[in-house]
Amino acid sequence: MNKVTSAFPSQPLPLKNIAINDSYWTPYVELVKNTVIPYQWDALNDAIPDAEPSRAIRNFRIAAGLEEGEFHGFVFQDTDLYKWLEAVGFSLSTSPDPDLAKIADEAIDLIAAAQDEDGYINTYFMVAAPDKRLTNLHDCHEFYTAGHLIEAAVAYYEGTGKTKLLDVAKKFADFICLTYGPEPGQIRGYDGHQEIELALIKLYQVTGDSKYLDLSSFFIDERGQKPSFFREEWERRGRKSFWTGDVVQKHFPTLEYWQAHKPVREQEVAVGHAVRAVYMYTAMADLAILKGDQELLNACKRLWNNIVHKQMYVNGSIGSTHHGEAFTFDYDLPNDTNYSETCASIGLIFFARRMLQAEMKGEYADVMERALYNTVTAGIAEDGKHYFYVNPMEVWPEASKGNPGKHHVKAVRQKWYGCACCPPNVARLLSSLGSYIFTASEDTLYTHLYIGNETQVTLGSSKATIELTSELPWNGLASLQVQEVEGDGMFTLAVRVPSWSQDTSFRVNGEEITAEIRDGYAYFKRTWKKGDQLSIHFDMQARRLYSHSNVRANAGRVALQRGPLVYCLEEMDNVSPLTSVRLPADAQIREVTGIWNDEIVFLEMDGIRQEEDKEQKDTLYSSAPPKQESQRLLAVPYTLWGNRTPGEMQVWIREQS
Repeated sequence: MNKVTSAFPSQPLPLKNIAINDSYWTPYVELVKNTVIPYQWDALNDAIPDAEPSRAIRNFRIAAGLEEGEFHGFVFQDTDLYKWLEAVGFSLSTSPDPDLAKIADEAIDLIAAAQDEDGYINTYFMVAAPDKRLTNLHDCHEFYTAGHLIEAAVAYYEGTGKTKLLDVAKKFADFICLTYGPEPGQIRGYDGHQEIELALIKLYQVTGDSKYLDLSSFFIDERGQKPSFFREEWERRGRKSFWTGDVVQKHFPTLEYWQAHKPVREQEVAVGHAVRAVYMYTAMADLAILKGDQELLNACKRLWNNIVHKQMYVNGSIGSTHHGEAFTFDYDLPNDTNYSETCASIGLIFFARRMLQAEMKGEYADVMERALYNTVTAGIAEDGKHYFYVNPMEVWPEASKGNPGKHHVKAVRQKWYGCACCPPNVARLLSSLGSYIFTASEDTLYTHLYIGNETQVTLGSSKATIELTSELPWNGLASLQVQEVEGDGMFTLAVRVPSWSQDTSFRVNGEEITAEIRDGYAYFKRTWKKGDQLSIHFDMQARRLYSHSNVRANAGRVALQRGPLVYCLEEMDNVSPLTSVRLPADAQIREVTGIWNDEIVFLEMDGIRQEEDKEQKDTLYSSAPPKQESQRLLAVPYTLWGNRTPGEMQVWIREQS
C-alpha cells in the first residue's frame, strides 16, 4: 500500500511500536483481549444466555445465501461486527493470536461473500428491503455502516497485513465515490449519521488514493447547504420516516439534530445527537489539518470550546438528554436524567486526539484523559461481560424502574443491548489505547497520557527506545527513561502538565529542573543518552470541584476529584437516601486504601446526615426542620461504581457551609 506521509504537525506512533506495561491499564488491555473479544464474538453469534440477541452473524449468513431467514435488528446492525473486527485488528497488532485471527478471517470471508457485485453491502437492505437502498440516508445509516466497515478494514490490514477486508471496503467506497459527489450525474447527498467522513480519511491515509479524501471533504462541505438534501429526500419518499412507517409527517424534522442546519464552517454550538456530532468534528479536524483549512479548524475550535466549557459533564461525558441522545443547550447538565452515552465520550476522545495534532494544547489531552479514565472505563464491568450504555451522574434504582423519564438510566450494567454500539466501541478503543499515549513531530515526542509502556521512535537524526513508567492514577509519579539511543541523541521530550496537578515538579537524572512550560506541556530539549531519566511528580491531593452558577442541577453541590479520577458516593458505603447527606465545606478529605483492594484509593470524610424526626417520619411535608446526625462518607472512583452491591449513586454532593 502507498501509505500517505502525514501532514499533521504531530502524529500518533504506530500501534505496533508501543508495548503497554502498566499496573492500571494492562489489566484493561488483557481483559479486552482475553475476555471481552471472545465474549462479544459469542454475543454476535447469539450465544449469551438471557442477553438480547444480536443476530449480526446470522444476518450476514442470510445475505450471503448460506441460510434462509428474515433480517433481525436495527438497520445498522452490521456495525457491531465491524467494530468487533476493528478491535481484533488492534489486538492482533500488538498481540498476535493465530486462533483469534482464524475466527476473524472466517468472519471476513462471510462479509466478502455477502457483498454485491457493485460493491454495496448492508445486510438490512440486502435481505429486508433491496428496493429501498440509498433512498433514505437521513434515517438509515447506510454510510455510517460503510464507515465502520472501512475503519475495521484499515485496522485489520494494519494489524495483520491481510487485505481481504480492505478490498471489500475499497470496493464499497469506490461505489460510493462514483455515486455521490459534486459532479454531473452524482448525488449531492450525505448520511444522517456521520462516520464515513472520518473513515474515508483513514482509507486515504492507508492507500494514498486522494478520491477518498475528496469524498470525505465533499460530505463535510455539502452538509447544511441549501437546498437541504435531507428535506428533498423526505419529499421524494412522501414525507415519511423509516422510524414511523407509513405515517405521513406534517412537519419536516429539525436539522439541528443531524448537524445539518447550516454549513459546518458556520456552526458555533454543539447541537443534536452527540455521537454524530463528535464523529463529524473528528473528520473536520482531520480535514482541516490535511488540507491546511484554517476556516475549518476555527470551526473545530469553536465547537470544542462550546462542548468543553458549556456542555460537558465532570466525568468527560456529553449528551444531556435521552431524547435523541443529544446535546440540549449551554449549562443544561441534569444529573439524574442525563444520557452521556459511552460512544459519545469515545467520539470526544477521537476529537481531542485530532485537535492535539492540530495544536499542542494541554486542554485537549486533559479532556481525553478525563473521558478515558472516567466514562469510557465506567462503561464496562470488571468482568468484561456487562456494559453501561448510559453513564448517569446520579442513580436512584427505584426511579429507573418506576419513572418513564428515567428508564434509560440503569443501576446495573447489562449483558448486551439490542442496539449494542457501545460494547464493541469500548473494545476497539481500549485495544488501540497505545495510539493515544504519544504523538511525535520531527524532533519531539509528546506524552499526552501517562500509561506505562515501551516504545521505539525516530526523533531528528536519532532512534530511541523509551520506557514510560507510571504510578497513576493512585500515586503521583511517572518517568521517561531512555533505554537505547542511536544517533546524536538531540531531541525534545514534551510532557503534559495535567490541570488537576496544582504543583508539578520535574527531575532529570535525579536533579530537580525548571521546565519551559507552554500551553500545558513542559519541554525538555537536550542531548539524551542511554539511561537518562525524566521524572515527573504530580500533586495528588484530592480537591473539590464546583460548577458554573448556570449549571442549576449542581447549585450548592460539590464533586470530588483526585488525580484524573472523579469520585462518587455509593449507597453500600454510605446511607440511603444519598440525597440526605451533606459534606461540610471545611471537612477534611482523607485517603483510604484496603477497602476494595490495597491499590484503590477511596476518599473518606466526616459528613452530616439529615433525617426526619420520628414523629414526622411518615409526613410528606412538615414545618419541622430535619435533624442532623454525623455520618461518615466514603467516595469511590466513578469509573468503578456499580461493580459491587447495586444501589444508589451520586457524583455531586450537597455541601453545607
